[in-house]
Amino acid sequence: MNADELPTLRDELQTHGLWANKGLGQHFLLDLNITRRIAKTAGDLGGKQVIEVGPGPGGLTRALLEAGAHVIAIEKDARFLPLLEPLVKWSDGQLRIVHGDALEADEAALLQAGRAAVISNLPYNVGTPLLVKWLKAGPWRGDMTLMFQKEVAQRIVAKPGSDAYGRLAVLAQARCQARLEFTVPARAFTPPPKIASAIVTLKDRADPYPHLDTLERVTAAAFGQRRKMLRSALRSLTPDAEALLNEAGLEPTARAEEIDQAGFRKLADAWRARAA
Repeated sequence: MNADELPTLRDELQTHGLWANKGLGQHFLLDLNITRRIAKTAGDLGGKQVIEVGPGPGGLTRALLEAGAHVIAIEKDARFLPLLEPLVKWSDGQLRIVHGDALEADEAALLQAGRAAVISNLPYNVGTPLLVKWLKAGPWRGDMTLMFQKEVAQRIVAKPGSDAYGRLAVLAQARCQARLEFTVPARAFTPPPKIASAIVTLKDRADPYPHLDTLERVTAAAFGQRRKMLRSALRSLTPDAEALLNEAGLEPTARAEEIDQAGFRKLADAWRARAA
């Protein structure tokens, strides 16, 4: 199966008179060399189930199918269904197209038995909520290879003490080992966005933190006023924030960006213990 035998994506878009919808955060990646690199970054996909969100005209979809994946493509914009449907026959049925909103999708119900990797060039306006949704997902969800705006990617992989470090890093790294793999320049997209994009891989940790909802609440308070000391920032969470920090073994005068993954786990556990 070779995607080079298909009509070019640019020709397909012109034939169907299609353009990117800014309201849906669409920027098309038409270069097969880049989409093939994304597929390769995800590892051996032969015979594996893959969920792709926002395939648009199908650039990454082609690369995933070419790599041997069984792809479930969730597309909200019905305009692109006629471009995706010919790929079902071309791939001998290895593609299933789902018309709908990925934020509302029940991925587990879409799959056959087993797990699925998540590989997507995510629409910019829903990338972060989709990531949080998948971080909370059940056993169906395997490794993730996702494209974000570069600044979002940097926030996902950030370490304590850096300017990019915040609640997204804490949440992502509570469940996964996150790595920024490579950047994609804005000029590679049609239309080009204002900033570059980047590919992030997220592989399950051996010791994932199980209470992500609790961690969301704690980090929302901690980073909501990130320039304040935690004893002040956490008052939106509890009036006796200093006692809570002492229970977690954290310095009340510390700031959120100084607290590592282990520290936030202790803080979340201490808050959960109070509610028990």
